[in-house]
Order: sequence, then structure tokens, then C-alpha cells
Amino acid sequence: MPGRFPPGFVWGAATAAYQIEGAVHEDGRGESIWDRFTATPGRILNGEDGRVACDSYHRFPEDVRLMRELGLNGYRFSVAWPRILPEGRGRVNQAGLDFYDRLVDELLAGGIEPFLTLYHWDLPQALEDAGGWPVRETADAFAEYAEVVAARLGDRVRHWLTVNEPWVVAWLGYATGQDAPGRTSEPDAVAAGHHVLVAHGRAVEVLRRDVPKAKVGLAIDLIPMHPLSGSEEDVEAARLEDAVRNRWFLDPVLRGEYPSAGLRRLGPMLPPVAVDDLRAIAAPLDFLGVNYYRRHVVRAHPATGSPDVVDPPGGERTGMGWEVYPDALHELLLRLRDEYGAPPVYVTENGAAFPDTRTNGHVEDPLRTSYIERHVDSIGRALEDGVEVAGYFVWSLLDNFEWSRGYSQRFGLVYVDFETLERVPKASYGWYRGFIASHRSAGAHP
Repeated sequence: MPGRFPPGFVWGAATAAYQIEGAVHEDGRGESIWDRFTATPGRILNGEDGRVACDSYHRFPEDVRLMRELGLNGYRFSVAWPRILPEGRGRVNQAGLDFYDRLVDELLAGGIEPFLTLYHWDLPQALEDAGGWPVRETADAFAEYAEVVAARLGDRVRHWLTVNEPWVVAWLGYATGQDAPGRTSEPDAVAAGHHVLVAHGRAVEVLRRDVPKAKVGLAIDLIPMHPLSGSEEDVEAARLEDAVRNRWFLDPVLRGEYPSAGLRRLGPMLPPVAVDDLRAIAAPLDFLGVNYYRRHVVRAHPATGSPDVVDPPGGERTGMGWEVYPDALHELLLRLRDEYGAPPVYVTENGAAFPDTRTNGHVEDPLRTSYIERHVDSIGRALEDGVEVAGYFVWSLLDNFEWSRGYSQRFGLVYVDFETLERVPKASYGWYRGFIASHRSAGAHP
């Protein structure tokens, strides 16, 4: 197996600022939409929040040590926008930049390449109060934020992701209300999605100008759609669901246009699209980040004929209730090459939550080890099929605050005791460490 992965392949893990940092009221950080959302009764399981989380703001040297011992050569993290610009625009908080300075230096000293995500869902609340992602001005603010971070960290950070999972930002934040800011308006979601893509394009322009040697991409969460049956109705339903869930973001970024099937459903809700919007959104990328967790099985609803996502019977499930289906990752990687001519791909998130328990100081998690091993095998098969995959990031390095599910779902390679904040590497951590070491000894690790 070692020979399947090329020299320079990045073996990494990923986190997000609000999920691990804590310290939400320290060193001048402003309020984010997740601070406001978690303070609203009934929004989060057990009323939990990210005020402390893993306390990585103070404990990041310990976390980087765990990365070194794991053998990672890449770490994907996000910058908290309200730590840098507490009001979203204008005044820069130097203490916030100082924190990421220290983190980047610690990573580089440990031989770990920083993969920096500018936006992983923590919009400054002041910008939400001014309209949030459904208004174009938020994209302007994002470009200003990108300038500030690039000016401070661009001399050391070579890999930049603009936004994480634009579908989640737009639909879970503005249509279903499951995530912050908790709105329930599909027109707001469609507008938010477009402006997140505009923000991505504006940030690419900033990074190309201010960090000319940077490698720039974004992370899109993709869910392969499989029809429940071979009937014409189910096949068409899966095609339509793919258009509004996956292609609605892939096509603008990689083709410079919205998909016609998606426009029939969502086009009437699009905000005004400026002449240069799609050109900016489709700016050439150095890489595409793919977040993959599961597939969807789709049928035509018996009454309406519209796409209906159903749970296939049997099979494995994670703690989130998601089906374990590694083959769809292989399928997805081939599709990105064959249909889109995509740039090199990093699998920027892939992992599973299970109900881990600590027994006699140890955490055995064979289901997670099996999950990661089989998904890595899918990537290996894609490489053998000629797909240019440049790296793999497990979600997540640490157990953390899992958004609306609070601390009930553990995704980490490292168990976190949320009362003491002690870190305990799980059995899957040991497996991943050995796997990476086998590639290093085979010469596939730089």
C-alpha cells in the first residue's frame, strides 16, 4: 500500500476555531454568530457552548506536540474572524493576530505545514446584525479581513482555504435554522450562498495579489447522490438533488456558471448577480478541498415526485447516524476529474463520530480506525486510477464542540476530557501514526 501514495502526500488532521479554541472573551475577541446562537435557549443540545471547548487558545503547544508525535506533515485550522476584526470591519485586534502568529510558528518549528482556512462559520455578530451573508456587503468585509490576515501570516503560510462548506453556511444557517445564525428563509439561504461564493472569489484575488506564492483553494462538502432504484423517476430525482446540493457550488467555482437544473429550482431566489461575480467566483484554483462523510440515497417522493432522501436499510452507521460508505469517496474523486477537470484535490475533512469511552486510561475505537483505513484505501484506489490527490486530513485531531450537537459527538483521534481538558490519544491515533510512519519508511513522505 505505501507505494500508492506519492512522495509529498500530505497526511494531516483538521480542526475549526470555534470548536476547539475557547477563550471567547479574551484578548479582544468580538462576538460571533455562534456565541449568540449558543446563548439562545433550545438551540444546542444540553445547552452547551464553545466558551471553553478544548481550550486550544491556551493549550495549542500541547496540541502541536500531539501532531508531531502523530507524524503529521499538515494541519488544517481556521482563523476566527471576530478575533481579528471584532466588529467585522475596521479596527484590527493585534492580539488576535499574535495568537495565530504563535500557532503558525509552533507548527513550522515542528515540521508541520499550516493549511489556513479563513472562514469556518464564525461570522462576526456585528456583520450578521447588518444583514449577514444574504447581503453583498458581507463579501466586501470578507475581502478586507483576508487582506489583514494575509499581511500578517502570508510570509509563512503557503496553503490557504477561503471558506469551508458554503452549502452548510447558507442552508443550515439561513434556511433550516439548524446552525448559526438560525434563520429559516430559503431566499436568504440562496442569497447567502451566492455571496459566500463572491467572498471566496474576492479573497482569491486578495491572496493572489498579496501572497503571490500562495496555494489557494476552498473546501466544499460533497455528498454523492445515488438513486434508490433504477427507475427513471428515482434517477431524475437523484440528478436534481445533486444539482441543488453539489453542483450549485461546484459549477460556479469550476465552470463559472450555475447549473441549469439548479436554476430552475433556485434561480428565482438568486440576488442580483453582478457582471463580474461569476468570473471572480471561477478564478483558477491551485487545489480543491473536498469534505466527504457520506452519500445520500434519493427517491422520487411518491406524492410529489420531488427528491426525497431516504435511509437505505442495513449497513454501518456512525454516531451521527450517517451511513458508512467509503466507495462513494472513490467515485467522487473520479467524478471531479472526469466531469470537471478539477485541480489537485485534498480531502480536507473525513472522519466519524462514535460513542468513545475512556477505560483504565485508554480509549479503544476500532470503528474509527476501520472507517479511516477504508476511506484512505478509496483514496489510494483513486490515485491508482490517475486522480491527482495531494493529501488527506482526518476530521478531527481532537474531540470538540460539535455545533448544535454540543459535546455529544466525538470525532477526534485524541479524546478530550471536557471537565479537566486532559488529552488522551485513542487507539485510532496509534493506528494513524503507524500508517504514516510506514509511508515515511517507504519513501513516500517528504
